[in-house]
Amino acid sequence: MFAKSPEVIVVGGGIGGMCLAQALHRDGVPVQVYERGADAGAWLQGYRIHVNQMGSRSLSQCLPRPLWQAFVATAGDPGPGFRFQTEQLDKLVFVDESLMNGGATAPADRHYAADRLVLRKLLLTGMEEVVRFGKVFERYETRPDGRVTAFFSDGTSATGDLLVGADGANSTVRRQYLPHARRVETDAVAIGGRLPLTPETRNRLPGHLTNGLNLILPQKGCAMFTASFTGMQHASESLEGGDLAASGLDLRSLADELEDYVLFAFIAHRRAYPGHAATLDGQGLKGLLGTMIEGWHPSLRRMVADSDPESLLLMPFKTATPVPSWPASAVTLIGDSIHNMTPAMGMGANVALRDAALLSSHLTAVHRGERSLLDAVGAYEKQMADYGFQAVRTALRLTDFMISDNAVARRAAKGWFRLCDAAGVLKRLSFGGRWTDPTPQEPERLLASSASTS
Repeated sequence: MFAKSPEVIVVGGGIGGMCLAQALHRDGVPVQVYERGADAGAWLQGYRIHVNQMGSRSLSQCLPRPLWQAFVATAGDPGPGFRFQTEQLDKLVFVDESLMNGGATAPADRHYAADRLVLRKLLLTGMEEVVRFGKVFERYETRPDGRVTAFFSDGTSATGDLLVGADGANSTVRRQYLPHARRVETDAVAIGGRLPLTPETRNRLPGHLTNGLNLILPQKGCAMFTASFTGMQHASESLEGGDLAASGLDLRSLADELEDYVLFAFIAHRRAYPGHAATLDGQGLKGLLGTMIEGWHPSLRRMVADSDPESLLLMPFKTATPVPSWPASAVTLIGDSIHNMTPAMGMGANVALRDAALLSSHLTAVHRGERSLLDAVGAYEKQMADYGFQAVRTALRLTDFMISDNAVARRAAKGWFRLCDAAGVLKRLSFGGRWTDPTPQEPERLLASSASTS
């Protein structure tokens, strides 16, 4: 038996870091989060995120029951499924929600459209004594006794048994811990924006553009992804009372902050953009995108023309490169700090949540005295690197396909999509499992089983 419960330091109070902290705090593992933002309201920007089955199961595993209920109640409806179509809106294949969920219907198996600000508020709930704001991490030192000390720019420090770098794609922890881990630019550049959904804008667009996920595939060289975020899915009176009321959560207040909109991202090879694209403001990017999709279906051009110019951004895609295995130590990494990926599959946040769930399971086993800390960290890192870098490769392959100038390959893919749409068996074989969670659903039970037989 191992007697000492680990004291955990988390650098970064984003989605992954806070999900990890919620699980550890609930299970009695000492944890402190050090967040560079000045206060709880410092992280307000960003689009909503698609939480897939992997993310849903991870949140369900990590969050206390009232917070999980609040997440389900305030999450947006991602729509009936995923539609692939041409730039003239001719359908190629439609993958319905049940196929995306693998036939599962439990709340933890579903897909959700989550508002970043609302999710952050949920993740911060009850963590007032855990999170320290205004803490800019600078470096760490490993002590002779094996513990680790984190140093911050304000001259303070914190010492614990494990330092978790959850500080994002430009991770300072990673730069010191794995200086050979590289994050590189790809050839893909996107223009992202959003169209507020009002009665007027809804009436101007076909229903599948205002309700669901879409991938637009022209003949070659580019693609466009769209996703509808339609606010509150269901906040029943039963969820507004009981455990939620006791936790101090006001679901109606959270829901009132949600605005319905369609997110779009046009993705093309960097050579398709003019040299001055990086200097354009939102209005200029909107004009540029309008030119780049000239000849597309009028509804797609109208979606861009009616979009909020303040929301448009130019986004060069970057990706992590695979990192050879490394020995376990008193430092580890989760989320974008280790396996940053292109946004093509919408997987980044979901894999970060998977990391949080997996690491929390291993650390809780240490807390229970079932294994040593280094064994737990090593087991986590081996599993995380396997599925994390697999997601990196998958996202990069899809990105390369979307920006490819190979018209023959694009025609072949479209033909296959149409065939799948006509034959249910082929559709299930091609798309079944693409969005389901391939990782174990009960890592704590599996961990306990492996520990008892070792």
